Amino acid sequence: MTAQTTPQTQATPTPGSDSSGIDSASIALKVKDLFVGYYEDLNILRGLDLNVQRAKVTTVLGANGVGKSTLLKAIYGFLTPNKGQVLLEGQDVTGVPTYELIGLGLAYIPQHPGIFRWMSIEENLEMGAYTFRRDKARIKRKMEEIYTRFPVLKERRKSLAGKLSGGQQRMIEVGRTLMTDPKVMLVDEPTAGLAKLLSEEVYQMLVDLTKSGITILLVDQEIRQALKIADYVYVLELGRNKYEGSADQFANPADIKKAFWA
Repeated sequence: MTAQTTPQTQATPTPGSDSSGIDSASIALKVKDLFVGYYEDLNILRGLDLNVQRAKVTTVLGANGVGKSTLLKAIYGFLTPNKGQVLLEGQDVTGVPTYELIGLGLAYIPQHPGIFRWMSIEENLEMGAYTFRRDKARIKRKMEEIYTRFPVLKERRKSLAGKLSGGQQRMIEVGRTLMTDPKVMLVDEPTAGLAKLLSEEVYQMLVDLTKSGITILLVDQEIRQALKIADYVYVLELGRNKYEGSADQFANPADIKKAFWA
């Protein structure tokens, strides 16, 4: 397997790249030596490093409890790191409040659906415009963009969100998130609880977002599906980097087995 192991054994970087070999100019989101946990003296992440390339899907994999979701919460300001840095487009945003991160172009879609089931699709989408709720022209423009991207939402815009399929509910969440013009989206297990066909629709939706210039950091338990859409992959173990590499370096079952269980 050619995927890189922990930072101590990585190859010497080429000029203009960091220790992972990724061109530093292409990095939208960077995590450096991150230590964070739910208690000050108990870190879940212990020295984690991560580089997320612009307009690509970067996938973080690993067993339950290794700190994948904790990573997203730390990046998004829900947890304050005890050590390390989070850089968004080169700007240090470590510990910056979540509401400020939204304005800087960072968005987060949690694992469990967060739609308002008793509200209409249109009302759910409008909630994404709360931070610019007085700018009616911008709201109208963004709504039209969302409906162009997801025609089914326009067709059913007056329907209660709770009446839609799981895949369509995820579509509402993504649409609501896009209202804020995110540059980078943190996505936590987007297909949890969904049937296979609906899951495939959600993964394709993420790929389509990268084609419009949006950067995706995906945390997932669906290893094979996540690898299909990933451009770069990190495997975590006990809150640290274990393996990393381009998705094609995890193409063979033997490679996957070694990355997770060796």
